[in-house]
Amino acid sequence: MGKLNTEFDLGQLVYLKTDVEQHERIVTGIIFDLGGSYIYELSLGTDVSRHYEGEITADCDTLKKVQ
Repeated sequence: MGKLNTEFDLGQLVYLKTDVEQHERIVTGIIFDLGGSYIYELSLGTDVSRHYEGEITADCDTLKKVQ
């Protein structure tokens, strides 16, 4: 089985672009949907949420966090 060509890897620390508090999340799952998109399962403590690639970034937006 080959490696999926994803933007983010399992175990990688990421941030949600829309999160004003810029909480650090970890990629705990990657789902490949029939439309060809990847849906990432992100964990923050005991909370788990699913997000498309465009909603996630590897870099903390410190300006958003300060506001």
